[in-house]
Amino acid sequence: MMTDKANEIVSTRVFNFSREQLFNAWAQPEYLAKWWGPKGFANIFKEFDFTIGGNWIFTMHAPDGNSHENVNRFTQIVVPELIVYDHLQSNHAFTGSFVFEELPGKTKVIFTMAFESAEECQKLKAFIVPANEENFDRLQAVLEGMPQDE
Repeated sequence: MMTDKANEIVSTRVFNFSREQLFNAWAQPEYLAKWWGPKGFANIFKEFDFTIGGNWIFTMHAPDGNSHENVNRFTQIVVPELIVYDHLQSNHAFTGSFVFEELPGKTKVIFTMAFESAEECQKLKAFIVPANEENFDRLQAVLEGMPQDE
């Protein structure tokens, strides 16, 4: 994890999968719902319109029984290189971006969360940094179970 700006959290990981496989694990809701969120969370997608301007609306169910509504809008999609979305929650609005950088036989994923203020970022950082690592762990498990041609 590295932070370039006070209002950003940047999480990176290199996966032994192709850029197309990683992009598809994000772009296909049946896979995304399985890995999105920290360990123990479950998702119910209400809307997933994977187009620029499309909505991604879902409920995250935490292990403690709490539910968290999420409303997002896709602002950029470049297959298989980039996904950018706005997380539209008033209590913690941010712009999320996933960059899929092709390496020899691998892919580096760079997940950036840019908050409206440094204060908001700092308030959430202690939870988000380890949660993003758990998110990547879950993504790894989904990639291992995906057909190799996806």
